[in-house]
Amino acid sequence: MPTLTPFDFNNPAHHTLLVALWNSGLPADLALSTEFVHSFTRPTTGGAQAGRIAYADGQPVGALLCRAHPGAPQSMPCNVGWIDAIAVDPFYQHRGVGRGLLAWAEEWLATQGAASIFTGCAARHLTPGVPESAIPFFTACGFEQCDWTNWDVARSLADYTPPPSLRQVPAAAYPAQPGQEGLLLDFLRREFAGVWAFETEEFLREGGRISDFMLLWSADGVEGACKLSFEDSHWGMGRYYPYSLPRPWGQLGFIGVAETRRGQGMGLFLLDAGLRRLRDNGVNGCVIDWTDLLDFYGKAGFTPYHKWAVLWKKLGG
Repeated sequence: MPTLTPFDFNNPAHHTLLVALWNSGLPADLALSTEFVHSFTRPTTGGAQAGRIAYADGQPVGALLCRAHPGAPQSMPCNVGWIDAIAVDPFYQHRGVGRGLLAWAEEWLATQGAASIFTGCAARHLTPGVPESAIPFFTACGFEQCDWTNWDVARSLADYTPPPSLRQVPAAAYPAQPGQEGLLLDFLRREFAGVWAFETEEFLREGGRISDFMLLWSADGVEGACKLSFEDSHWGMGRYYPYSLPRPWGQLGFIGVAETRRGQGMGLFLLDAGLRRLRDNGVNGCVIDWTDLLDFYGKAGFTPYHKWAVLWKKLGG
């Protein structure tokens, strides 16, 4: 059996080790970078992170990171844990290394109050699920596959034009400006309390640009918002795995409109405004991550890019 030692989130050598193990077993378009790992492993408000490195034959052969949110805001689940990353040297796979790491994670997450655990898809996630190639491992360890699939979709914006189905709406979309942080957060807390509001709070707390968000305005005030990422944005582009797309890279993240405005074409209007802003700022390869709305984004020419399975397990049987 492998020997497990703590993963030090403040140790750059451990970041490098995780990157090497991860990249040794996955295709290049899902590669990790040390910069991304450094960003991903920063503490989150109310969150708890832990990890282990597995040693066999005197060398590191596996690593696992997991997290919970025992002190989460009321809108976030405090009884759920997440497996953020698990990577095993291909030579040591099928030798119990991954099972040993996962068993440790289940015990630790239970101490944090988790009643169930999921693969990926945490706040400030490393991935919004796992590649399909990882499904057999997790099912063999007692996980069940959820009945939904998360997708990343992508396209080049070099030739982007507004969708033919775009309608004129009584609204306008502009980049958010300094001083409008409260308006953005009030909208998200009212309409999309949960991960979107929480991650936006964390992004702004760490000094992320307010102008990375687009706000949708009507006569009644802010009625929608979406988040954009550029190569120089605070959390960077690594978490979207854009490596097989043409540079410069960009990303359009969460996008939503007020419940009272849905079904009126506002969502597509805001999407178009965000994509035109990315295009006009030189973005070529663009990712929209963690979605199941393939038809909606297909209206703007986006096609499937990465497919992520989500699996879960109830702790304690």
